[in-house]
Amino acid sequence: MTDFVTHYGLWGLLLTSFLAATLIPISSEAALAAALGYGFPVMQALAFAIVGNCLACLLNYGLGYYLRRGTQDRMQRSRFGRKALQWSECWGTPALLLSWLPLIGDPLTVAAGVGRVPLARFVVLVFSLRIARYLAIAGFFTG
Repeated sequence: MTDFVTHYGLWGLLLTSFLAATLIPISSEAALAAALGYGFPVMQALAFAIVGNCLACLLNYGLGYYLRRGTQDRMQRSRFGRKALQWSECWGTPALLLSWLPLIGDPLTVAAGVGRVPLARFVVLVFSLRIARYLAIAGFFTG
């Protein structure tokens, strides 16, 4: 993954960040750290990582919203998918406060679509948490 980022630059970082926010088990955090370690400009690296990750969150939401039945059935077969659906049903929109976490965060973004969370509320919560996570990572790796 870090080779992908160094080979394709910021676009590789955007794609890695996008794929990491789907249910593909890769780390956008490691990709951002690699990009910063290789001397990519901090603001540009942040922008590409954030855009890729947030776009994938919108895709997740859309899959849950527009393909509700099939998505819900598929999530029931996964441990973290079941947990995300349970948390969304139990807590509603506040469950999205955990959407930045590894493993459960991405299924929560799908569950938000399944649960028909209003899109504006979804964007504000999920995007702000994803941006904060990337800012913390950049701050850690750049001092």
